[in-house]
Amino acid sequence: MKQLVLAFCVTFLFSCIQDSKDDNTFKGTNLKFNELATGWDEAMPLGNGIVGQLVWQKDGKLRFSLDRVDLWDLRPMEYVDFEEWKFDDVYQHWKEDKYEKVQDAFDKPYTNYPAPTKIPAGAIEFDIDKLGKVESVELDIVKAICIVKWTNGVQLTTFVNAEDAIGWYKFENLSQEIDLDIKAPNYQTNSADDEYGHSKIDLNQLGYCQGEVIRNGNSISYNQNGWKNFSYQINTQWKQAEGELIGCWSISSSNKGWEKSPEANEVVAQQMKQGMETSLVKHLAWWKHYWSKSSINIPDSLLQKQYYMEMYKFGAIARADAPPISLQAVWTADNGKLPPWKGDFHHDLNTQLSYWPSYTGNYLELEEGFVNWLWKYRDNFKAYTKNFFNAKGLNVPGVTTLEGEPMGGWCQYSFGQTVSAWLGHHFYLHWQYTQDRRFLKERAYPWLKEVAIYLDDMSVKEDGQRKLKISSSPEIFDNKRKAWFEETTNFDLSLIRWTYEKSAELANELGLTEEAIKWRQILAEWPELSVDETLGLNFAPGFPCNVSHRHFSHLLGIHPLGIIDFSDGEESIKTINNSLTNLAKQGSDFWVGYSFSWQANLYARAFNGEKAAEALRIFAECFCLKNSFHVNGDQCKAGHSKFHYRPFTLEGNFAFASAIQEMLIQSHTGVVKLFPAIPDTWQDVSFDHLRTYGAFLVSANMKDGDVDQLTIKSDKGGKLILENPFSKNPFSCNKEYKQEGDKLIFILNEGESIQLLRK
Repeated sequence: MKQLVLAFCVTFLFSCIQDSKDDNTFKGTNLKFNELATGWDEAMPLGNGIVGQLVWQKDGKLRFSLDRVDLWDLRPMEYVDFEEWKFDDVYQHWKEDKYEKVQDAFDKPYTNYPAPTKIPAGAIEFDIDKLGKVESVELDIVKAICIVKWTNGVQLTTFVNAEDAIGWYKFENLSQEIDLDIKAPNYQTNSADDEYGHSKIDLNQLGYCQGEVIRNGNSISYNQNGWKNFSYQINTQWKQAEGELIGCWSISSSNKGWEKSPEANEVVAQQMKQGMETSLVKHLAWWKHYWSKSSINIPDSLLQKQYYMEMYKFGAIARADAPPISLQAVWTADNGKLPPWKGDFHHDLNTQLSYWPSYTGNYLELEEGFVNWLWKYRDNFKAYTKNFFNAKGLNVPGVTTLEGEPMGGWCQYSFGQTVSAWLGHHFYLHWQYTQDRRFLKERAYPWLKEVAIYLDDMSVKEDGQRKLKISSSPEIFDNKRKAWFEETTNFDLSLIRWTYEKSAELANELGLTEEAIKWRQILAEWPELSVDETLGLNFAPGFPCNVSHRHFSHLLGIHPLGIIDFSDGEESIKTINNSLTNLAKQGSDFWVGYSFSWQANLYARAFNGEKAAEALRIFAECFCLKNSFHVNGDQCKAGHSKFHYRPFTLEGNFAFASAIQEMLIQSHTGVVKLFPAIPDTWQDVSFDHLRTYGAFLVSANMKDGDVDQLTIKSDKGGKLILENPFSKNPFSCNKEYKQEGDKLIFILNEGESIQLLRK
């Protein structure tokens, strides 16, 4: 009877998920192929922010590559010595033209030594030789389930539970038993070269003794010791009967900073008692709630499918109680080598871009994992600021471990002077999109205030105007000496000016008038951004943007910071348009995938929907593998970039989703604009529950090129300024409002909803 009830619950949840959206919302969004991938980075991805699984085929075996987010070798980067090196020493070596010593001290340890680093967990392999030919492999993104079918009728269903650190697998219609095994990473011998990877360092360089795989009936465990006292365990248990094989797996870690749990074998044993159907009900309920948060419908099937794949991946790797999204999150490379860039946390772009779609997309409960992690290691960051910069306040290493410790790398960026400011942007966004006053008081303003204090300490004055001693612009001129500029770059200056502007704004919001005055006074001592009359924003004074480069660091003030915007008037409009024209003129020879995603966001801020959509199509078609993973280089070899390499990272995927949202709705100026940057051919467009500044949830529908209905709900209450979306068409509204020019102004109560309809 219990199984019948559970089966009914599962069927009911399946139907509820499908009915919760318009029939066309998820049409064509699943990944479906007629064979298993033969490379780990083209595998079907499953995950829940803590553990992950990639489904593919290796040497004729069905392979689940398993991962857990806190599997890290956390040995200190002992070769970067803050007793020997301070930022002032970097400055002196640059000034005296002895910069090679800085490169030796900061970059070579990261490049030459294997740790600290993210490490893979291992894999489960199934002997499928006797099953014959695969008929189809499908990833259902709505249910977060992968289904593999064979021509003989055998079917595999597998998923990673959305809430628990477990995965399930079920084979049906078997005519004979299937053998399975756990495959451990090879920590003792060299691995074959991987032409698609980025790292050349083998796992055996970590110096681990090879872990032990132990079989005990229908249970297999793998125990691995790592650096110092770190260890982890993989366990899988299963049962075979009546043509079925049902099993569960888990990974436990001795790093107790993220999820305190018993050993994997205990977790799996308990789950096996409860059964797969019980777990599936919980799993489907989570994903049903996830997809109910927001949706979009656009008349471009390629972009719509890519958007939903990005939001699926976001749901698979972001959680409030998990570490931030690293370069590969819970899908560490399964190729016998360290993951690309050691799977670390890059804060010169990667972590920041990865959370862009969480705000407008209405996934703030998952975005909390980022700000929670930053806050958790705030004391570490303040100690780093004091030890390396000899400054008060707060900065963050640009490249960090799981615990926020510096890892080295190119000094200009891995030890960048404005990292904490860009990270502070996410504290600010969280406040603006939630209107959570407790968060404002206890986290957002304190973070920005500490950054403002630090930048005050780091600046010097010349002729009454502030500057940094030396400044950089990721990753202009790479790691060369000339990557340091004598004048403050537009990248650093944008972040500095933004920090003081928003610190004053938040201080005023909290009634801290004297502090607000102080921040505005300091802001007035910093120069304006450097602008070329014809080329737009420079890298730095005297250094126009005259090369093709992957990182649009000099344009940060346009997007995402918005301190230069079309709403500012003709001069700003001219600067933005010239900057984007020049960006295109310099060409995309040395761009990577995320460059196109970011370009689309920039075009959306300039209300150019045609160009935004064009950039996103290039990204989706040529910079993603068939499973939607962004891989940096131009896989089409169609001339979009001279980079053709294939390291998989995630930030480009999520910047893509953000650009779609920017095309549909914008609110960064405090005015809500609907469909501000869609192509002319997009005549029928809609979205549900996209979130804006002020904590408003907006649903809108455009038909035949005109907005015909609009619903807005206020989470917290307050003033809503809406640019009239009906143009000259008459409309009705169930709420009184004030009109000033093309602006409609409403005062809403907490929880109140309003509706506007075209007549």
